[in-house]
Amino acid sequence: MGEQRVSLVKDQRQMQKFVKSLLDDVRSFEHMLDNNWFENDIARIGAEQEMVMVNLSNYKPATVAIEALEKLKEYDWVGTELAKFNLETNLTPREFTGSCFHDMHTENSDKLNIIQNVLNEMGVSLVLTGILPTLRKYHLTMDNLTPKQRYYALMAAIHNQLQGANFELRLDGLDELYLKHDSPLLEAVNTSFQVHLQVASHDFVHKYNIAQALTAPIMAIGANSPIVFGKRLWHESRIAMFQQALDTRSSNEHMRERSPRVAFGKAWLNESILEIYKEDISRFRVLLSSDVEEDSLALVSQGIVPKLRSLQVHNSTVYRWNRPCYGISDNGKPHLRIECRVIPSGPTVADEVANACFWLGMMEGMSNHVTDIRKKMSFDDVSDNFTKAAKFGIDSKFTWFNDQKVSSVELIKHELIPLAEEGLRSRNVDEADISKYLGIISERAEKHMNGARWMLRAFTGLKEESTVDEALSTLTATIIQNQISGNEVHNWPLPDSYMIKDYKPSHLLVGECMETDLFTVQQTDIIELVADMMDWRKVRYLPVEDGKGKLAGLVTSRLLLRHFVKNRNSKKVFLVSDVMIKNPYTVTQDASLLEAMKIMKENKIGCLPVVNDGELIGVITETDFLKISTRLMERLEENI
Repeated sequence: MGEQRVSLVKDQRQMQKFVKSLLDDVRSFEHMLDNNWFENDIARIGAEQEMVMVNLSNYKPATVAIEALEKLKEYDWVGTELAKFNLETNLTPREFTGSCFHDMHTENSDKLNIIQNVLNEMGVSLVLTGILPTLRKYHLTMDNLTPKQRYYALMAAIHNQLQGANFELRLDGLDELYLKHDSPLLEAVNTSFQVHLQVASHDFVHKYNIAQALTAPIMAIGANSPIVFGKRLWHESRIAMFQQALDTRSSNEHMRERSPRVAFGKAWLNESILEIYKEDISRFRVLLSSDVEEDSLALVSQGIVPKLRSLQVHNSTVYRWNRPCYGISDNGKPHLRIECRVIPSGPTVADEVANACFWLGMMEGMSNHVTDIRKKMSFDDVSDNFTKAAKFGIDSKFTWFNDQKVSSVELIKHELIPLAEEGLRSRNVDEADISKYLGIISERAEKHMNGARWMLRAFTGLKEESTVDEALSTLTATIIQNQISGNEVHNWPLPDSYMIKDYKPSHLLVGECMETDLFTVQQTDIIELVADMMDWRKVRYLPVEDGKGKLAGLVTSRLLLRHFVKNRNSKKVFLVSDVMIKNPYTVTQDASLLEAMKIMKENKIGCLPVVNDGELIGVITETDFLKISTRLMERLEENI
């Protein structure tokens, strides 16, 4: 769950001391590698389970982590994550053999049930999903940061390195998401199921390169994060969201390359795991320090295994999708792990364990068959496959061995599942586990259905029958229901738009139901253009904005009608500024729907521009209220 005893670097002396300790850790690590200190005679697997919590009254994030942990304090395997609506559990490391996947499944389910029993008392449910559909930008304010020193320090350190004025998100999918945010807490949208594989030190380079090549296929078949803030984006939007949430770079006039702290990598490993650590120290300035009392060089000179806390702290602030990990086993020996971070949380525990089983089986199978994967494919192709898988998921087409072009489904069905089976058998994994969990992967491929595709199909259908917010709430409720049933995602039916019997739109904020796909005019536009736009777009209101997006006024169809009746014979060219309402009533996105309705009713108006510091960001009209009211009446009729 990360080194917690960290702080911001307060001055140059503290920085220099920490960097000195960091460099000592690298030299100590090198000594341990050269002298074969590592535990290399056993392979273990493990996992970390991240989850999000929602209020069952509205299926929105429940910021109850601290209260829940107080009730769970007897369990040391559950802890905090970055946001108050997240929790994380650690699963027990176990030997990669026998019933390991059945045991992982059972342990994870048992721990989640313990947490859920506590959450039941709070009217809250946990959800396993890469990105919670009902999560909105306003949930990601610093008020929702988990109050721990490590998180405060991390947020401040990242913000201090920001080169521009804001963090920026830019994603294109079926929809588009372009927005700015003032906090790196955007990272908290992501929840994952992080799988660990312990590997021998002398085999690390070989297996790490294989892990890089296998990242795209495991992400394609396991994608489960296609919806962000009500937008349909990448099949595994976590990849872009995580990188951009922590990206402190800004655009400039020059061609200088700068790397983001979240990255896939730029090249194959060649000699040692230390290439990764040395590159990350060289590329990325220290974000956090720790009061390290350990002298790692002195310890190794005495034959004592150091904890390498400085290296651990720095490694925890550079986010490779296949992250190298150093640890110390219960027997006191140091060991190395590869942490696969691309696997999303959910959709069910069975789906997660199937993803883990598939990845670990492929890792073992390919390691047995391929001596040097660098001779089979270029790293550029591997990197390109990674991006394709994040964008298109199970619909991806990859460049594979010897420049072969193949769809992800065909590759998985005909090459990778048999390879994984062979790898699992070489580890003497129980045949029942192999059949069950690889069977889930096979069924997903056969039905061309994973969490991302199901969610996209479900949301698109729900959106046609209801408001966006109701569609997102229904989607989340359906995910919870299916997770409880344990039915794997490839068998999930599409949701019923009336599933939530007590949906309460009165609790909505304006920002959750306003229209953001706006058509606007400027003050110098001629009236005829406004009239035609209203006719073409079938709208009764057009906001007026200036060249910088600030609200300048509002034109209504009633004003236009009145103008044309009054000036029917005039030859004068009239402009928007001649007829617009110069100071229209407005509302903010944080206002409640009931507040907006009250303003419109009391002032007998049919449209409210939504502004943020004068900038036009949306509109809400009587048509939006009519749609919500219609759904309520239909729901009442359905209940009758």
